[in-house]
Amino acid sequence: MASTTPFPKWQLAILLGAPLAIGLGYLYLRNRLEDPEKKKIADLKAKTTISLDNEENNAKASESAIDRAMKLKGAGNRAFHAGEYDKAIALYNEAIEACPPDRPVDLATFYQNRSACYEKREMWEQVKEDCTFALKLNEKYVKAFLRRSRAAEKSGDLVLALEDVTSACILERFQVQSSLVNADRILKALGRQHAREALAKRHPVMPSKHFIKTYFSAFSEDPIAQIQLDANDVGGFCKAKKALDLQQYDSVVDACTEELEADGKYKYEALLLRATFYLLLGRHDEAQADLGKVIDSDATLKVKVNALIKRASLFTQLENTERCLEDFANAAKLDPNNSDIYHHRGQVYLLLERMDEATAEFAKAVELNPEFSIAYIQKCYADYRHAQLHKNVGALNQVRADFERALERFPRCAEAYILFAQVLSDQQEWGRAESLFDSALSVDPNNATLYVHKGLVQLQKNTDFDKAVKLINKAIEMDDKCDFAYETLGTIEVQRGNLRRSLELFEKAIALAKTELEMTHLFSLKDAAAAQLKVSERWGLDWTVS
Repeated sequence: MASTTPFPKWQLAILLGAPLAIGLGYLYLRNRLEDPEKKKIADLKAKTTISLDNEENNAKASESAIDRAMKLKGAGNRAFHAGEYDKAIALYNEAIEACPPDRPVDLATFYQNRSACYEKREMWEQVKEDCTFALKLNEKYVKAFLRRSRAAEKSGDLVLALEDVTSACILERFQVQSSLVNADRILKALGRQHAREALAKRHPVMPSKHFIKTYFSAFSEDPIAQIQLDANDVGGFCKAKKALDLQQYDSVVDACTEELEADGKYKYEALLLRATFYLLLGRHDEAQADLGKVIDSDATLKVKVNALIKRASLFTQLENTERCLEDFANAAKLDPNNSDIYHHRGQVYLLLERMDEATAEFAKAVELNPEFSIAYIQKCYADYRHAQLHKNVGALNQVRADFERALERFPRCAEAYILFAQVLSDQQEWGRAESLFDSALSVDPNNATLYVHKGLVQLQKNTDFDKAVKLINKAIEMDDKCDFAYETLGTIEVQRGNLRRSLELFEKAIALAKTELEMTHLFSLKDAAAAQLKVSERWGLDWTVS
């Protein structure tokens, strides 16, 4: 269920978890090679640590020097605010030269101010260099961290950008909204970069049997399921259909290919089924190619419409909403009484937070097929989201009554118990929610995600980390391809401060992800946990929850 909170997920982890950067962690330590800047920095540090031979005489000289340096800084500030950046740079240069060695904080300010001029000139390397000098002199200088972060982002160094904005957030104790927004933006950009790199190298993983069964159950007018083979039917599609019915999913794609190579009588159905499994495997280019062939063929109406619905869903995963809705519109023109079109388009609108359209689509799906339990239950859930959005108390009460009727009408539909339980959890009615998840388990005992939901109830109700972790580990034991379990448990372990364990869990979730969108989200979580670990090692912090 989507969250209604305005905070990004890593911030929620901070707010719910241990002090400081729980959930934020995405700090990267950079081991830099020797470069010309290092000598400058070393000389600068030496300069600020030179002992004074004659304290009294040097104190007088120092007082005079710092006064001059501060006057130059003031003149530089006035030039800066007047937009005279070259003049300001020259004045800050003089201030730096005049500054005595026993005033490192002031010297850091002069470097930071000069970097502001370079920032106005979009001279990003000079900005980073001056901020680096400032941070060597004042290691907790928030302005220098933030400015170097901006320069690093502009110059494409997302790792340094994220490192610096994270340091600033921690020093600000997460109280400055603008820094948090910058951190979230950079984190997403880095997550997307990592996701694209990972997708180029990923090996497709077949989802769990339960996941595949649930996917197919979301279509009430599945043309593949409606085909009844007789004893005389042979060939690749016959093998694929039998493998599908027996949940021997690994052999489906090859069997479909056999039908296509033989140009068999079920070639379009084989093409559609192969495309479906390419979708499930995350092989998007191949799925799109096969679906396109079906849509442009002389296949039966139901086969073409099912292909359009699935390609529309694929475009959603690829974040191409325009093409997605175009395919749904074409499907509705071809087969306006097909409830699957409105059911799946309603799900897309729900994801897009377009609640008016979502509720209308689910209502149409239920009107066309009132006995399809999945669509009926999702209509109830969409109505709940709509009522919640508009703070309509009367509509919320009606939704609860509709859910109660749904349980009576569809007692063998696990989705009914699950979505009603999520609504009740949202309303903090933990006892009834937990009871409904138990009822769902009695109907669907092989559904590992139910143990994840039960674990989350324990966390929300009692902040019982141990019980939540035990339940989610049970989900993983039941289904080692339950990405929801790995992601949720990884997030909990971040909150508990078990950062190394969280990294392992996020890595397992990433291996199961099928889209760039999923991977971007998961890499953001992983980067957060890795950074938290880096921060703890740098500053000697321990956020483990005992």
